[in-house]
Amino acid sequence: MITAGEFRKGVTIELDNSVWNIVDFQHVKPGKGAAFVRTRIKNVITGAVLERTFNPTDKVPRAIVETKEMQYLYSDGDLYYFMDLETYEQLPINKDQVEDVIKYIKENDNVTVRFFKGQPFAVEPENFVVMEIVDTEPGFKGDTASNTTKPAKTETGLQINVPLFINIGDRVRIDTRSGEYMERM
Repeated sequence: MITAGEFRKGVTIELDNSVWNIVDFQHVKPGKGAAFVRTRIKNVITGAVLERTFNPTDKVPRAIVETKEMQYLYSDGDLYYFMDLETYEQLPINKDQVEDVIKYIKENDNVTVRFFKGQPFAVEPENFVVMEIVDTEPGFKGDTASNTTKPAKTETGLQINVPLFINIGDRVRIDTRSGEYMERM
């Protein structure tokens, strides 16, 4: 158990039968009345963000979120299979839990899988991935100085904007947090 007075950014708590991550908190002591803790919390499973106030003495259970390094193996319809790198066990995860990040993951890539009470709820790719461009308009010599971009498609089907000098077959580094092109490799 953790009291609301001990809240810090990044702490995970159980509230209303769900897991919440504290995004922001503020201890407020008004001139009149009792002190309280104003928080912004994010549901780690659905991504919903709430603002909620607590009495500093309120106790809530701390949620234990486990993380494991796993390797993406393959997909089979609506299931995506990941292998635990320590036990070599395969874990199927539903499409709805990975659909936001699956375009950043290729077969045999390592990812971080988050678990709550033994159940996976989130898959996180590396912060930067290198992918090959499979479809884009041809580039022209001398187009390196401008800041204009063109659409391109990677080997996983991800659509990104790249500079004009990028061609089919080039390998590029992509930031998975923003989905933006970083550099040519």
